[in-house]
Amino acid sequence: MKCILTITTSLLLLMLVTRCDRPSVCAQGAGIEWEILNQEVIGLTRGGEYDRGVVVAKKALEVAEKNVGPNHPDVATSLNNLAELYRNQGLYAQAEPLYRRALAIREKALGLDHPSLATSLNNLATLYDDLAVLACDRSPRAALYDDQGLYAQAEPLYRRALVIREKALGPDHPDVATSLENLAGLYRATERDEEAKTLEKRAARIQAIQR
Repeated sequence: MKCILTITTSLLLLMLVTRCDRPSVCAQGAGIEWEILNQEVIGLTRGGEYDRGVVVAKKALEVAEKNVGPNHPDVATSLNNLAELYRNQGLYAQAEPLYRRALAIREKALGLDHPSLATSLNNLATLYDDLAVLACDRSPRAALYDDQGLYAQAEPLYRRALVIREKALGPDHPDVATSLENLAGLYRATERDEEAKTLEKRAARIQAIQR
């Protein structure tokens, strides 16, 4: 069910006011219209309504670019959301440049150690991971070179996301466990089982702490 249908406009506006308790901070964002569109995109994505989600995500991106310019973190958020919708539909060629642009914006606007940067790195790595799996499924022998090349592109992104999350969130944060599992999955796919086991054990320890 779409979030935009389950939350009235007035209630959503009240939520936004509550979240932005400093007017100066709110004024720097892409605005209430963008926030509402962004929430609708999230709801459509969760509901699997990807075609409609793309339409709304493009509108949100347009609003963000108009309100805050092309290099604001809110623009990166819209780019990432649109890329996720494309990736979920298997439209990887459309998703990749959006992920890369979102990453570049966050690097410049937020710095190299911000958790949002780790999200962009992880998303781009996941795209390469997905492509590598597709390459294997299509023709394991003929696609071996392309497969390994894709994993090689994904690995440094996963590694960098892990380092950022450890530094920004601490070594026992659930997002760190997610990064460990992502990197372990890549190691499994490339037959590096011992390295994978080490990361999986650490991820399991973090998850045990959180329970």
